Amino acid sequence: MKRRALILSALALPACSVLPDRPYQQTQRFILAPERPAGRPPAKRGPVLLLRTMRAAPGLDQRGLRVLGARDDVTVDFWSEWTAPPADLVEEALRRWLLASGRFSAVTAPGSRLRADLVLEGELTRLQAEPVQGIARASLSALLLASGSVGDNRVLGQFLADGTAPLPGGPRADGRMPASDAAAAMSAALGDALARLEAALAGAIAKR
Repeated sequence: MKRRALILSALALPACSVLPDRPYQQTQRFILAPERPAGRPPAKRGPVLLLRTMRAAPGLDQRGLRVLGARDDVTVDFWSEWTAPPADLVEEALRRWLLASGRFSAVTAPGSRLRADLVLEGELTRLQAEPVQGIARASLSALLLASGSVGDNRVLGQFLADGTAPLPGGPRADGRMPASDAAAAMSAALGDALARLEAALAGAIAKR
């Protein structure tokens, strides 16, 4: 009888939760797709460019927005993230950017049956907001090759494109800012890097 009473009393206790009493925080997701400045591009009569899969430097394979703190420590915001891994979004942005430039008759992806005249390999090396400095930064490294027979590609140039954009509100000593401001500035910084890379590619192609 005592055992039965203990069981009944235990069942009568109100259920308690082991989860912490915290308000629900919804994840914010942002698109990384800089807009190319308006302008009339030249006619698409250039070479066919094969853009290989974009690589990511260590730490840049995560979707969370990266913020550089006052002590040069990088934090990743897991509640604010890109819609896909950053390198994937940068690759698509670069493909659209170069195709819209009019400098190439086509910009293809690996697996295309179209014969490429040029091959571009790239790596995303930096994409972060720096609120203490009041800027966002984006950096790409790239290698341009003249496509020949297998294993016989000639290097036309190796480039490092650094882009920056101001953060809304200027420098912030506390290192804090709205995630939407950080994402917008990083997207603009990527646009600056893409423009610089395009100019470098145009110079290398003209000299070949």
